[in-house]
Amino acid sequence: MRILFVTTPLSTIFYPMVPLAWALRTAGHDVRVASYPNFADTITQAGLTAVPVGRDRNMLQLLPGQTEELLEEARRGLPRPYDIAEDPEGTDWEEALEGYYEALYSWHRLENFPLVAGLVEFARQWKPDLVLWEPMAFAGAIAAKACGAAHGRLLWTMDVFGVARERFLELREQQPEGERVDPLGEWLEGYARKYGFEFSEDLVTGQFTVDQFPRAWGMRARELEYVPMRYVPYGGPAVVPRWLRERPERSRVAVSMGVAAISQFSGYPVDLREVLEGVADLDVEVVATVPEAEQEKMAPLPDNVRMVPYVPLADLAATCDAVVNHAGLGTMMAMGLYGVPQVALPWDFEAPELARRAAEYGSTLALSPEKADAATVREAVRRVLDEPSFRERAADLREQIISSKSPTEAVSDLEAFTERHRSDR
Repeated sequence: MRILFVTTPLSTIFYPMVPLAWALRTAGHDVRVASYPNFADTITQAGLTAVPVGRDRNMLQLLPGQTEELLEEARRGLPRPYDIAEDPEGTDWEEALEGYYEALYSWHRLENFPLVAGLVEFARQWKPDLVLWEPMAFAGAIAAKACGAAHGRLLWTMDVFGVARERFLELREQQPEGERVDPLGEWLEGYARKYGFEFSEDLVTGQFTVDQFPRAWGMRARELEYVPMRYVPYGGPAVVPRWLRERPERSRVAVSMGVAAISQFSGYPVDLREVLEGVADLDVEVVATVPEAEQEKMAPLPDNVRMVPYVPLADLAATCDAVVNHAGLGTMMAMGLYGVPQVALPWDFEAPELARRAAEYGSTLALSPEKADAATVREAVRRVLDEPSFRERAADLREQIISSKSPTEAVSDLEAFTERHRSDR
């Protein structure tokens, strides 16, 4: 089969696609990855074939005067309308409708418009059998329908998108017939008319959804069809340093607050130096992943703190006894795969909801970043190290993750879905 992946140009969204792309490659399928031209190097560094389409676009530059407001909203958690997923029954129609208008005009149209024409042109020329697209890359669904390919979403987080959409449609059906507007659906319907097919709801949520996350933390819409698949860590080109090849003499605690805080936002949501000093006050070895430009701001630190700009998360997780992180999916899942208890300081997009769910499960302690000082973080780390329940629940989570189908085992499911949904367009 020919299989086309479609992603927006963010490594944190693309990286979770890579293991499945390689599983399909090793099963003998022809794989391509389409995105903005400036993302081609990231794709090819993963050993995959890139298809640059459209033109590059910096979302924040398109919204002069709104940048700080948007960043501050992201810090608070899920943006509208996807915050519906946190409390579906507590959402009313006006709130849901406003949220979809907001997301469409300040986000989805701007992000997808540069991709659609070029992607449809390539899809009609290359004729993929299957298109896999991340939940915000609606251009992938449009291109699939335009060329007759089967298509599905590949989640990089919990399915807040499907759950929010499901509740929106329920609320829409409760409105008088003349008032059942659908901003996102009407926008996609315009592309359907342009490229000669009818709008259907799978343009929003796919014909099926590949879900990489354990049910303990996950979130699924009731009416959608899912393909469960094990999360496999991939973080880009990496080298395992010599010091990481053996377990340390003392307990090792990782501190990883992600790259988005520095690359996209105005800085960490916590005083990272204070956090590091608090953790280092315990009888542990601390490994902190901090960009080189930020490391100078942290010095001097206690001797039991090692700062590195990057280290393969899976290799680090295999030697850790606890981790302090920002509740980013990559870090949370890599540590979960190795049964590591976690202290989460969530601050971006789905992170607060994920941290809440992980805390309910019992494998994680969640703290508000605004209240995270040296003393509170030190006490949280002490608890997850000393109280057996955290390690026991983390071990249970690991078993749940590794019992899922590997990407290689999921290939046959995708082949079956393709056979079922592919058309003769």
